[in-house]
Parts: sequence; structure tokens; C-alpha cells
Amino acid sequence: MLDIIPHIDVAIVGEPTLMNLAVAEKGLVVFDAKIKGTPGHAAHPPNDNNSIYNSIEVLKWFQDFKFDKSSEALGDVKMTVTQIKAGVQHNAVPSEVELVIDVRVNDKYSNQEIAEMLKEQSPCDEIIARGLRLNSSSIPVEHELVQAGIAMGRATYGSPTLSDQACLSCPSLKLGPGDSTRSHSADEFIYLEEIEEGIDIYINLLTSIF
Repeated sequence: MLDIIPHIDVAIVGEPTLMNLAVAEKGLVVFDAKIKGTPGHAAHPPNDNNSIYNSIEVLKWFQDFKFDKSSEALGDVKMTVTQIKAGVQHNAVPSEVELVIDVRVNDKYSNQEIAEMLKEQSPCDEIIARGLRLNSSSIPVEHELVQAGIAMGRATYGSPTLSDQACLSCPSLKLGPGDSTRSHSADEFIYLEEIEEGIDIYINLLTSIF
């Protein structure tokens, strides 16, 4: 789509922000990792290289690891193990444990840097990034769109969640009705008054600068 539409000078991404101004958002890298061990029968003598037991220290490493660089707008890089898979039957020690790691990247690191750090430092036997294109993004607070929002009393902040903003090359502001903390929750919803407020703010914001 970006290849066929006219040049874009600035964009508003309508993700839920309670109609406050998300002037920056974290990037995202998802990693697939493996912890290996020696497969065997559960009834045989103790296996000192059980991949599931080996994963305990690895999981602890991910839980405790801290990235040094913190961002004024986006805070710390947040790394979370979100999936774990191992074994196919009750009496077999699996040869490996598979992990999925979700890393939300601030503007102090590129996704490439994060991938290189985890490849060098993580205690996994294998760790591979699924993709590196979803870097963090931001719009200068001095931009006229942001300044117009501030003049209307809207707060600025850095968003921890990813949006289509990561795919845009033009300056962009995340601004939309609804509460992001409801995202991906059971019975996700938005209030009608939030939509009505959002329409009014969009109109007033755009007419103030165009």
C-alpha cells in the first residue's frame, strides 16, 4: 500500500491511547530458542542432562537479565518468555525445550543490536530472531501535530506496545480512543463516549493545523 499511495508528510495511527499523545513506541523482536539435553526413558537411571531441568537456569537468566540503556521516553527494554514447549509423552525425557521470547525494544537499541546481544550472551543452545524490521519509532515533541495536541491539554508519553507505526517511514503520532490495557483481554471493549470524544479531538486537532 505504501508503494502506491501519494507521499505521506505525517500520519496519525489510531491505536488506543485514551486520546493522549504517544510520541514514541517500543520496537519488537520475537526469538525462538532451544535448550538441548539427552533424550531417554523416564524409568532409566537418572539423566544428568535433562533438557527440561536444563531450562530452569535458562528461564532464570531471562527473568533476571537487564539491558543497560534506559530511555527517557520508553523506559527499559522489556524481555519476556511467553511460550515453552517440550515432550510428547509421559515416559520420555525430551531432547530439547523450545522457548519463545518477546522483546520490547526502546530507542536506545536497534533490533539488530538486541539480536546480537542475545546470541552472544544468552545460555540457550540456539536462539534465532524471527525478524528485525519492527524497530522503535518516535515523532519529535516539537512537531506541529504534537504541539497542537499539547495545546489542547493532551499528555505525551512513550507507548510500550507495537503498532503499524513501526512500518511507516514518515513522522507519525499514535493517538486513538480506548484504553490499551484492555487489548487482548477477555471481552475487549471500548465505551461509546470514548469514541465520541476521539472524534471531537481528531477534528479539533486537525483543523488547528490545517
